[in-house]
Formats: sequence, structure tokens, C-alpha cells
Amino acid sequence: MQRVFAMAAFVILLFFSFQIEGSWRADGKGLSIWDKFAHTPLRVGDSDNGDIACDSYNKIDEDIEVLKKLKVTHYRFSVSWSRVLPDGTTNNINEAGLNYYHRLVDGLKAANIQPQITLYHWDLPLELQKVGGWLNETVVQRFRDYADVLFSRLGSKVKFWITLNEPYIVANLGYGYGTFAPGIFNKQYTAAHNLIKAHAEAWHLYNDTYRATQDGLISITINSDWAEPRNPHKQEDVDAAMRYLQFFIGWFAHPIFKGDYPEIMKSIIRRRSLAAGLPQSRLPEFTPEEISRIKGTHDYFGLNHYTTVLASPYDLGNQQDYEGDRGTRQTHDRTWIGSGSFWLKITPFGFRRLLKFIKEEYGNPAIYVTENGISERGVVDLNDVFRIYYYENYINQGLKARVLDEVNLKAYTAWSLMDNFEWAAGFAEQFGLFFVNRSDPDLPRIPKNSALRYATIINCNGFPDPANGTHECLKPEPEVTPAPTEEPGYPVDKVNFLGRQLSADDAEVSLYVLFGFLLASIFGIIGFAYGLLTTRKKVKKASKESVKMDRM
Repeated sequence: MQRVFAMAAFVILLFFSFQIEGSWRADGKGLSIWDKFAHTPLRVGDSDNGDIACDSYNKIDEDIEVLKKLKVTHYRFSVSWSRVLPDGTTNNINEAGLNYYHRLVDGLKAANIQPQITLYHWDLPLELQKVGGWLNETVVQRFRDYADVLFSRLGSKVKFWITLNEPYIVANLGYGYGTFAPGIFNKQYTAAHNLIKAHAEAWHLYNDTYRATQDGLISITINSDWAEPRNPHKQEDVDAAMRYLQFFIGWFAHPIFKGDYPEIMKSIIRRRSLAAGLPQSRLPEFTPEEISRIKGTHDYFGLNHYTTVLASPYDLGNQQDYEGDRGTRQTHDRTWIGSGSFWLKITPFGFRRLLKFIKEEYGNPAIYVTENGISERGVVDLNDVFRIYYYENYINQGLKARVLDEVNLKAYTAWSLMDNFEWAAGFAEQFGLFFVNRSDPDLPRIPKNSALRYATIINCNGFPDPANGTHECLKPEPEVTPAPTEEPGYPVDKVNFLGRQLSADDAEVSLYVLFGFLLASIFGIIGFAYGLLTTRKKVKKASKESVKMDRM
């Protein structure tokens, strides 16, 4: 669909503290659960950690210059709780840490880029985890206190806030599967319960104390796949797809937009808990007062979305955990294009369907897509055609949802600006529009071709209709120009080999070939010398025999 979005803030870029900042012990910063997790053996791929990451703590000016070249209007980032409050409490406010965020916000605004701040993106102060973390209800008040510090110190310069990023990941991977920090198992329902209450308290604080003077927006960002029935003609698969969605997006969206957990979650978990002999449901219950306080704590619907799954029923018997409760198996269509992440397939159609689902399920709220992107693995290819394909098609599906389905889609955010620390995957999964050359101590940010394409989409705020001729937004020369992949000395996946720029693999093969030629030449010379010596001996012997013959 060729059309320009009518949105004030269509394209945005984002980053999160632990993944890019580095300086993990600098200027009074406290430890977080991810600092400990990343330094625990076998927890993160290749034993990577965020000690340096992209060194953005020391590269504010450089990163803002990259954003200016892309012509983004907004930039979303998160604050490190333990950088501001080293022990997680207001007993010790780290002014040096706060100053970093002041400088970042001021630099963005000077470049006419509006900051959007996420209060929490998974890096809980380690001192709070020592007393239970998100399993201890006291964390709700701690989070409110932390939010109060940021609202009071930065709120006059920030108009867009996100309380929590992807609480599903915090609860399910951090406190359920144990694959993310802090690595706890089968406690996801309790963690989620406290996350939801913490969000509500931060929202009410802003609404009651700061909104009148700061005039900003605040809500939560919820992530979700889209789910299709594996066989659309089987009712059990249709039911499994809906169950998958309610246990995913509904787990957090229902309490905030409707007042309580989805009925299907409550009934299934209660029934299975009692059948196992437990005295009550494993899913905590909100009191009537909590329901009233949580419901309506949103100014918009923040959505992170990447991919689609095919769902079918899966009976795990009496297994008392989230997977047993949800009772679904997830697969992918073999024709779907993959990525550098095993779970991420390119499925643009699911994006539009999820947007329409949110419109119908939650009363057509204003939707801000706060993450969307695709990964790669291995040797970096600056000509990342698959990423360009991903963004063009997903954005186009967003356009269709807005124009054809009348979804109230307000903004779209790409993940991510540059390759960074991708949690348990370390640096292996690369989502960035910019490549960070980690073999160079300066960690230069090098644009991929997708950065050029994304800059064009930003400049045009969508897709101009070619039938109307060349749009004004396409006439200026883009400022972001990826360096040619064949340019000598280009420090990505090319090496200088005998004056030619070759990939590392091709250079290795060439080296082996040259080595083979060298060995062959050496053996040839030895053979030639041996033959020459042998011939000379034969000639000498023949001469002696000839002399003997002459004397006879």
C-alpha cells in the first residue's frame, strides 16, 4: 500500500540502558541483577556481558549525531535504576548517574529529538533482589519511590513515559523459566502480580502529582506475538490460538484496561491448582480495591511485536506451571523466512491482525508500537536486504491497519539503532540499523543499508505514492550513506589480502590456495634439482666410460 502516514511521530528509535551503556561500575553505579547474571558461568552466550556494551555512557555526542543523520523525531531509552539509586532505595541518590541522563536528555532536545523514557527495562538493583525482588510486595513502593525521583528530576523535559517494558519477559523468563535474570523458576504469577501493581502506583503518582505541570503521557509497554490456529478448520486449534493470546497479551493488558486477569486464565489455573490438591489458585487474586486502582492506568497502549506463531493444543497432564496452564504448542510455517533468533520469523500479516485485535479487545486505544525489528547472526552483511524487507512490510501492514482497519495507531518504533547486548544471547543476535565494530576499541557505529532505507521512510513519514510523481521527501540527498562494502580498509567483514578486499572466509581460502601453490613450487624445485643432479651424474659416468673405450 503506497501512502504517507498522517502521524506526528511515526518513526522512532530506541535503546535500553543495560544493553548499550556499559560503565557498569562507573560513578557510583550499583549492581543490577543482570550484572550478576551476566557474570555467572553458562548464563549468557559466549560468556558476554554488559560491562562495556556499546559504551554509550561515554558516547552521548556520537550517538546523538547518528540519530541526527537518521532524522528521527523521537528517541526512546531506559534509565538504569541502579545507576540512579545504587541500592534501589532513595536512601542514596547517585547524582553522577542522574547527571548522565540529564546530559542525554539535554543533548537530544538540543538536536530537536524528543526523549521518551522507560523507567524499567529488566535491570533490577541487586540489593532489592536480595530481599525477593519482584516476589516481594515491598518492591511496589520501591518502584514508586524510584519513579518519583525521575519524574521530579527529569519530568520538566520529558513528555512521554513508559513504566515497565515487557513485564511478560520479566515475569516469565526471569521468574518462571529462569533463562533471564534473576534465574528463578515457576514464580511468574507472583512476580507479574507485583509488576502490575507497581505500574499502577507509578501511573497514579504521575497522574496525581506531576501531570498538571508536566503535561506528559504515561503507560506500560506490553509485548505479544500474534497466534494463528495451526489448522484453522479445527476448533481446538482456534481455541488454542486464543488461549495463547490471553495468556500472553491478556495477562497484563486485561488488568490495566479491563480491571482483572482474563477469565480464561483465572478459570484454568484455579481448576488445575485445585485438581492438584492445592488449597487455592496459583494465580494471585486482586482485591476489589486493587482492581479499582489498577483499571484505567493507561494513556495509550504500548506494544512490542516481532513475529507470529501457529498454535495447537498440548496437554501436559498435571504439570503445575505456566506451560501446563496455557496448554498450547507453538510452531512455525516452514515457508516463513527466519532470522538470527530461533523464535523470530518474518510474518508481517500478523502485525496487522494483532493491531486489529487490540482495537477490538481493548476499546480502540491509542497504540504506540514501541519495538519492532529483526535479528541476524554471524558475519555482518551491511547490505541487509532482509531487514529492509522486514521494515517495509511490517510498516506497510501498520499503514493498512491504520487506514483500512481504522486502528488508532499513533507511532512506530524500530528496534534497534545499533547492534548491542541481547540479554542471554549476548552479542550474537544483531538487531541494529548500525553495526558496532567490536574489534575496534573505539566501537564505531557503522550504518547498514537498512539505515539508509529507514532514514528515507522517516523523511517521508511513510511510503509516497509513485503515481503522484517524485515526492518532495525523496528529492534531497539522504544524509546517511553506508560505506561501500568494497572500499579498501573497510573494517567489518573485509580484510586486505594482497591489495584486494576479501571477506574473512574468502581470504582464508585464498591463503590455503597460496600455501598449496607454495608447497607445490617447493616440491617442484626440489624435483627439478634432483633431476638435474641425476642427469649430471649420468653424463659424468657416460664420459668416463667413453674415455675407457677410447683407451682400449
